[in-house]
This record gives sequence, structure tokens and C-alpha cells, in this order.
Amino acid sequence: MERYVVIDLETTGHSAKLGEKIIQIGAVVIEAGQIVERFASYVNPKKEIPPFITELTGITDEHVTEAPLFSELIPFLLPMLENADFVAHNVLFDYSFLKHELEAHGYELNTNHQYDTVELARILLPSEESYKLGHLAEQLGFEHERPHQADSDAEVTGELFLLLLEKLNALPTSTLEHLQRITKTFRSDIDHHIENLLRQDRKAQDNLFDHFRSLSLRRMEKESSENSEQPPPLQTVLQQLKDDQMKDTKQAFERYEKRAGQLQMMEAISNAFESNEHILIEAGTGTGKSIAYLFPAAFYSVANQVPIVVSTQTIPLQEQLLTKDIPILKKLLPFQLNVALLKGRNHYLCLRKFEQSLTYVEDDTYDVQLTKAQILVWITETTTGDIEELSLPTGGRTFWHDVKSDANTELGSFNPWLSRCYYARARRRAQKANIIITNHALLFTDLATEQPLLPAYKHAIIDEAHHFEEAASNHLGQSTDYLSFTYVFARLTSGADNGLLNKLKDMLERYHLFEANPYFKMEKKLKAMNEEVDELFRMLFRYVEKHYRVSTSDVGRVRYRYQSFKESGPIWDAILESCMRLHVLCKDMFTPLMNFCSLLNDLEELAYLERALLADIHAMAKQLYENEQVLYELLLEADLNYVYWIEIEAKGAKNAAFLYKKPIDVAETLADRFFTEKKSVVLTSATLTVNQSFDYQVERLGLEDFGVKRLLIPTSFDYEKQARLLLPTDMPSIKEVSETEYAMEVAIKIERISQETKGKILVLFTSFEMLRAVYEYMKDLRTDETTTTIIAQGITSGSRIKLIKLFKQSESGLLFGTSSFWEGIDMPGAELEHLVIVRLPFSPPGEPHIEAQFEKAKEAGLNPFMAVSLPQAIIRFKQGFGRLIRTKEDKGCIYILDRRISTTRYGSAFVKSLPPIPISKGKLERLLEEVQEFQKNK
Repeated sequence: MERYVVIDLETTGHSAKLGEKIIQIGAVVIEAGQIVERFASYVNPKKEIPPFITELTGITDEHVTEAPLFSELIPFLLPMLENADFVAHNVLFDYSFLKHELEAHGYELNTNHQYDTVELARILLPSEESYKLGHLAEQLGFEHERPHQADSDAEVTGELFLLLLEKLNALPTSTLEHLQRITKTFRSDIDHHIENLLRQDRKAQDNLFDHFRSLSLRRMEKESSENSEQPPPLQTVLQQLKDDQMKDTKQAFERYEKRAGQLQMMEAISNAFESNEHILIEAGTGTGKSIAYLFPAAFYSVANQVPIVVSTQTIPLQEQLLTKDIPILKKLLPFQLNVALLKGRNHYLCLRKFEQSLTYVEDDTYDVQLTKAQILVWITETTTGDIEELSLPTGGRTFWHDVKSDANTELGSFNPWLSRCYYARARRRAQKANIIITNHALLFTDLATEQPLLPAYKHAIIDEAHHFEEAASNHLGQSTDYLSFTYVFARLTSGADNGLLNKLKDMLERYHLFEANPYFKMEKKLKAMNEEVDELFRMLFRYVEKHYRVSTSDVGRVRYRYQSFKESGPIWDAILESCMRLHVLCKDMFTPLMNFCSLLNDLEELAYLERALLADIHAMAKQLYENEQVLYELLLEADLNYVYWIEIEAKGAKNAAFLYKKPIDVAETLADRFFTEKKSVVLTSATLTVNQSFDYQVERLGLEDFGVKRLLIPTSFDYEKQARLLLPTDMPSIKEVSETEYAMEVAIKIERISQETKGKILVLFTSFEMLRAVYEYMKDLRTDETTTTIIAQGITSGSRIKLIKLFKQSESGLLFGTSSFWEGIDMPGAELEHLVIVRLPFSPPGEPHIEAQFEKAKEAGLNPFMAVSLPQAIIRFKQGFGRLIRTKEDKGCIYILDRRISTTRYGSAFVKSLPPIPISKGKLERLLEEVQEFQKNK
């Protein structure tokens, strides 16, 4: 019978070898699937506990002063540990620390196998956002009253371990066999446990899954048929909603309240669909716009048997629509509704590629092995095969490129996995759906491709429409970088599969088609291409270093706008010559490679795995060819309707250069290729107007000739009572001081706001440089008594989602963010009570795309600032402003530190674009007194 001891230690620091000591031990013993014994004790470390450890654990010097020494606890610990399997949440730390302490007292740590519940959870719970013990306890419903206290942590780790063992036991045989081979070098001795499981009769588990070839998948439910119901007239239902008579309304909406704006929006969209009109709708925060557009879309789609596409900019909104809004909608509707989500192809796993990847695992990195283990478990659960469900390690993102679905590697009828293809299934669902949820990127990809990805549609709803122009511009542009090339070179010549070209050579020899001279010439050309690409990108890096003006991107890169035919100098001449050489080399390499592939592809006796390999070779060759074509267009061709620029990472690798081109204006393209082709398009967002006018959007989106309808629905929130807009007058003018002085003053002001309000504060910046400078100054201002945590984008490690989660979990904190934090953040109530906008969000000077738009506006006789810069900044400003008040119960204060809002003529345009809100101007100290009064009246 397996016996496990689960250990958790709290210590004074990370390293026992550096003299750190244990201050608390928690242990539980598991036998026969149950916790049968518990042990917990404080430990006297005979040294002071550092303040940050006390803050983390709650353990003080008073707790341990009278506690036993570690040597006194050894007689209790050794019997528990002897001949047991050792389990911990991060086993390397707890095992090594305990081993060191025991050896220091002359004892050995005699345990059998080790299990790390972090590692096991990553494998067996592959969709969790975080693998911290507190998060897992919350998600899995375990009681965890005292996180970072050893007894509580040990108990929860024990419960987690039992759950993970159950999950492992429930897996099918083929999955376990793959896992056993992959996990031999893992921290957890999972292969040992699997060996025991494989000795058992597993028919009951295996019968629950779909087994095909070497993989086991979740059994798929039969796909729903098309909806043939006829709904009642929408106007009748809207009247019932107005009169609050609609069946199940209150059950569908949690705390349902009739919202006039929502009903107004429903009617407007219904009329637009019926009249075949395009409409722009700004729906203020609190309108409930998702239901407001989904409701009429559902009625119109089912009544007329036509699909309606709902497109969003961001994945979180897609997830919200699917998991929150659609279930509410279905409860409201008196008929069945089919809804499908369709993303770009590379979001979906290719089972054919993944199965092939499992033929070699020994040479994989740990991250790749872990990712393969995760995917093996995930495919027994997922119905979508969508990567967004997976929480991959860093190296796993690179591996995903090897196993994602890809049109270039299609095998058609030769692919045995076709009937189980996740992407094909998603497309089939979309073909039968009334409402298809997708994203702006796929919508534009669909417009450009000869074989449409989306079902033929004439009606669309564009949510987050303030991003629609940008999404069009990104899609109609092009880009490339050094890594795009090196990934392909690596796949063709090296890697875990020993290089695709070597496998091509083996195949050619096997079928007596190998021709040494053309093959080795091709291989030589490929090697020369690799060297040429490296040198070309190094020259691009040097050229930008030498010529760039002060201009940085949102991700901290240096930018340089170029026009190829106007650049000059020996380095640029060398760049163009290198690009031409690369062009010739690529052509000389690509033609024989395609010939070899064609020769093999014509063989009827070619086996499935050989065809699959051939498809991968063909795809990589095509990708390399397309990369080179893009590079050629970016450097050796010029279109005056586009803007071109290069970015470099100034402190990065010397070949880390990125090239881009974008159309300066997409209005005409959108008009001709999108709006003309559709009967009715609804464009909606909380931020479409500038100074209460839609004119800017109408012009930028090419809607001037369509007689587009316009509707502005004000927010349902009472900003007069819920918020205050505060404009400190004791901030320096941006133009009168240096960036350094301005950053110092911003830091002082934020620190004062934090000290006086004690609430959670979101601080929005327009550049990383300013964010970093303010962060550094604030560190200097802080005292030992300061408890407010600063979470800063680009400084605090973690993704945007992780930083927001850390902020939500903090009792009082400051969250510093740039561009991506100005929208898409929803933190109601006490999660966010104060918002600081450091600068009005004008695009930075020298931003290539904006600069080109300025020039075009000048040519048209317009004022670039008024026509381009100001409208964009106001829309961005409104997005940032909208982060604070998220519900009718929220109260909060917005501080604008940029004095231009009250000292310039254009500053009033920002204020006029906001809902009515009390505004106070004055020195910060007086404003903080007003804030105190405002907070008292909550």
C-alpha cells in the first residue's frame, strides 16, 4: 500500500545553505486515499524573522519564541517520513530544506518517491490560470483559511494531491502510456505511479473516451442541427420587456433592472437590420450592450434564416459573450438558438502534428515535455482544441507553432484525423449557427482569402468598434523579423526531429529519387540564406541605431520610419544588395525543393506518415518563401499609400530588428470591400464619439456615402453622485520642465493620493519610460511603514492578466499600466476606487503611422492635430476614464495630472466628451480634503 507524507515548511528565507531556518512545519500522512495523520508545529529558528516573511506568513517572533527547536521535533518527524513518498507544493524547496536540516543534526531523509503538486497540477489541470496553492484551493473548493501557514498549506496540498491522483487514475490507458514515457525526467516520479496504474484493469476508464490511432480524446456529442423554429415578432417581445412582462426575465438577469438605454439599442438594431442600414451606436457604460445587440440579432437570424457575425477585438470579450451573455440570452429567448465561436486557424490544435510530435520526446526541453503532457490530458477534456484553454509554460508557446492547425499542412483525404479535426469541427458549427462570434482579425482575413473562412453573411455586429480601423490597418499591412526566418531555418535543418531536410533526403533515397547534385546545391543555398538573413538584420539594426530619432514603441523598442527610395549611405546600400542576394538565393533554393516534394507527392505508395512529413516540409518551405517575399516588398518596393518603419530592441540582440508597413488610410478599402458588400453593419462601443459627434468615425471608417444611422446612448450611471473629476493645479506644465522633473512630481502626487485615500489606485501612463521613472522615484519616497504594494507593468513579472489579479488580491495597492491597461479592465467596488491619468493620451511624437496620417491631413488642407491627434486622444481618454465606475454602486475619483486639460483650448474637448461629472480644480492638498468628504458620504 502506497504511503505519502505531505510536507510544507515556512522558513526565514530561501536557502538553508545560507543559514536560513524553518519557522513552521506542517505535515499530513495519506494512506489508502485518505489523510490519516496530521502534524504541525512552530519552530524556534534562534534568529529574528525578517519583516517580509512576517508580512507573507503572518508568523511573528512572538509565535516562535517559546516554540520547540527543530532538534526536538525530529523524533516526531522521522517515523512519518520513513519509507513514505514525499509530497510538496514545489518539492525541490521543501525536500532540500528539510534534508539539509536533518543532515545538520546527523539524520538522513529516508523517503521513496517524490511528487511535486505544482508540476502534477500543471499536467493534470492544464487549463488553470495559476498554479499557486491559494488559487488552486479557491478553484477546487478546498478550505484554505490561512495561506502561507504550514499546517493549512500542508492540509490543502494533501487534498490537492488526492484529487490529482484521482484525475490521473481516470485517464485512459494510451494517455498514461504516453505520459509515462514523457515524464521520466520530471521532478515528480509520476512514471512510477503510472506503472502501477497500468498493471490494473482499465476497461472502465477506457470506455469513456474516443480512442483513435495512438491518442485518446474526449467523446464528442452529436453536432446540433439547423434551427427551423419561427420566433414571435421582435417588436411584440420588446414591448413585453418594456412592460416587464416577459417570461423568465428576472430569472435570466441576476438583479434584473429595466434599462431604457438597452431597450433603445435593441430597437435601433432591429430597425437597422430590417431596413438594411448601417448604424453607429455609442452605448455608455452600464447600458448592457452585449445583450442589447445579441437579442435582436437572435430574432432576426432565426426569423430570416440568415447568419449574423458578431466580431470583437479581444479574446476576453469573446469569452464573456460565450460564458456569460449567451447563457442569459438563451434563457430569455422563446426559441432555440445556435451560437458558434470561430477563431483563426492557428488557435486550434492539429492532432496529426501532435501525434507525430510524440514520436520523439527524449531530446525535448523540459518545457516542451511538460507541454506535451498537458496537451495529452487536455485532449481528453476539450471540445474545442482552442489554445486559449491551455496554460502553457513559456517554452510551450514556441512548441505550439509546431502543432497548431495550418492550411499549408493539410493532407485532405489522406489525413486520418480529418473527422476529428478541431478546426474543421469549429467551421462546421459556424456553418450551422445563427450567431457566429469571431474577432476583427479573422473577419479581415476572411475578406482577403479566395476561400472564405466564415459562412456567407450580410449582417454583422462590430463590438469594440473603436478598434475596427486599427484592426483593418494591421491586417492590410505586413511585417517580418529575424525570428520569423530562424524558426523556419531551425525546422528545416535541426531541432528535435533532426531537421526536415534530412528526412526529405531519407525519403528520396528510399524511393530512389535522390539526386545528389541538385539536393546539395539546395542545401548549400539554404545555409547561405541563413547567413545572409543574419547579416541583413544586423545591418538593419546598425542603420536604425545610427539614424533613429527619439521615438519608442509601446513595448520599449526604438522606431525609425523609412522610405526605401529616399534612404542613403553605405549601410543602406549594403542592406539593399543583401536583400537582392537573399531574393535570388531563395528562388534558387525553393524551386528544387518544390520539385523534390512534387516527385514524392505523386507516388501512390507513399505512406500516411510520409505524406504528413512532406506536408510539413512543404509548409516550412512555403513559409520561408513568403517571409522572403515580404522582406523584399518592405525593402525593395515602395507604395506611397503605406507607411514603412523598423523597430529595434536597443539593448537586445544585434539582429533583433522588426520591419513593418501599414496603409495610411483604410477608409476607401473598408467602404469598397466591407460596407458595400454587407446589408447591415452595427458598429458599437462605449467610446465612438468625439465631443458628442460621430463624424470622426464616419470619416475614418469610410462610411460617408452610406447614410449611416447614429445613436448615442448615455451612461446609466449617475456620475454626479458616484464620481469626482479632480484637476490638480500644482502640477508643473509638461513643456516647462524636463521629463525627469515631471516624473518626480508625478511620483510625489501619487504617493500623497495613496497616503490620504488608503484605497486601490490605477495609474495610467502613456509611455514605459515615464512609468519606469515614476516607479523608481516612488521607491525612494517610500518608508519602512509604507504597506501599499506597487504593481507595475514591465517591472513586476507576469502577464497583464496576472498583474490585474495581483492587484485585485492586494488589500491596498497601486497598479501602474500603459496602453493595454487603458481598456478591458473591470474592477467594480473596492477593487478600484481611484484612477490617476498621468498624461493626456496623445500618440507619442514620431509614431510612424500617426506621423503619416498627419502628412496626409496636411495635404488635404486640414489641421493634423485637430483632425487626427485630438480625436484619437479623446477616444483613448474616454476608455481610460471608463475603468473606474463599473456598477451603479461604485464610487470613485479620477485625477488628471496633465494641466493641459484645464490650461489649453483643446483641453475642454476632453471634458465635454465625458458624462456630466462634478469637477474640482485646485492644489492637490485641498482636493484631497474634498476626496475625504466624498468618501465619508459613501
